[in-house]
Amino acid sequence: MNADAAPAQLNQLESPLMKPNLPLPLPRAATSLVLIAIAALVAGCNKSTTAAPGGAPAQVAQVGVYTVAPQKLAITTELPGRTAAYQVAEVRPQVGGVIQKRLFVEGAEVKAGTPLYQIDPAPFQATYNSAKAALSKARANLLTSGPKAERYKELVAIEGVSRQEYDDAVAAHAQAQADVEAATAALETARINLDYTKVAAPISGRSSRSSVTAGALVTAGQETALTTVQQLDPIYVDVTQSSNDMLRLKRAVESGALKGNEGQAKVTLLLADGSRYAQEGKLQFSDVSVDPGTGNVVLRALFPNPRNDLLPGMFVRAVVESGVNEQAIAVPQQGVTRNQKGEATALVLNKENKVEQRILATSGTQGDKWLITSGLAAGDRVIIEGVQKVRPGAPAAVAAAPAAPVAGAGAKSAPAAN
Repeated sequence: MNADAAPAQLNQLESPLMKPNLPLPLPRAATSLVLIAIAALVAGCNKSTTAAPGGAPAQVAQVGVYTVAPQKLAITTELPGRTAAYQVAEVRPQVGGVIQKRLFVEGAEVKAGTPLYQIDPAPFQATYNSAKAALSKARANLLTSGPKAERYKELVAIEGVSRQEYDDAVAAHAQAQADVEAATAALETARINLDYTKVAAPISGRSSRSSVTAGALVTAGQETALTTVQQLDPIYVDVTQSSNDMLRLKRAVESGALKGNEGQAKVTLLLADGSRYAQEGKLQFSDVSVDPGTGNVVLRALFPNPRNDLLPGMFVRAVVESGVNEQAIAVPQQGVTRNQKGEATALVLNKENKVEQRILATSGTQGDKWLITSGLAAGDRVIIEGVQKVRPGAPAAVAAAPAAPVAGAGAKSAPAAN
């Protein structure tokens, strides 16, 4: 081996592991491709935070609205109350004695003057006969005293009898006349007591249960009534109203905000089972004093009750027409909520289709709507559907009405919200 060939052989014997592993510089075109890929990845991440799943843009919340429009509305007030009989008569005996028999069916309709009980009339018949005999005796004495006084009048003129004898004859005649009148009165009293042995119904109406049976001893004017007769057609309904509410309604009428009823106010009834009574009543009067314990005033209404559907003591709710509001603003109850302060609020979709929150003042409910006194005006769009999907300041859109069904398809579409 020569000296020149040795270095060449040495270079060929060097192992790759003996050389340092240094990175090779990338070409300029490859570097540009890497930067573009990173930028695209970052842009994709930013789009994923603002786009809806699947790459679609976020949609504006769809809501249902109710457009406020003033309307003529009869303002009613729902008040609790109870029914009361039109007339009530507690039947008590006018004379004492033993009840021989009951002459009516308990719970049946009776007419005024119908006998209800028969008291043993024997002692009262005897008293009547005695009074009748006394009257006959008094009339007999009157037959002799009268002519005697006339004769003595002629005789005293010619001094045939003394003046004293004439005066005695005149006095005897007057006494006989008084005896006749007294006997007549006694006979009338005996007749009345005899008639009272038949205890009659004082009024027409429905009888209640009897508190006595045949054989019972009763006394005149006793504390316990034998039975009760109640007239149920028509029937009263007594309701209570707060004196504050009454004053508020009165001031509303005086200010012109509420038009008062002409004549008697109409009243309808809601029964305990939630049904509405078929007959309509009229308000009769309101009490002249306020109950100091409750602060309420009693109102009385009169209702026809031809079928006796209403019985005394039933709990009812009376809907009284308080007046007419010519420009009433009423909003569905689902569009009104309460904030943390307890104030009534509503979400309104303004002209820019953004949600606003309004603080409202209400004056009660009318059916399924709130009566609004302030906070809303004509044309305001109150959100009543989709309230939970929006918040104040957020954009929203009115949901489109469903498309009309194809002819012959037999489908019916629901109407859009107002």
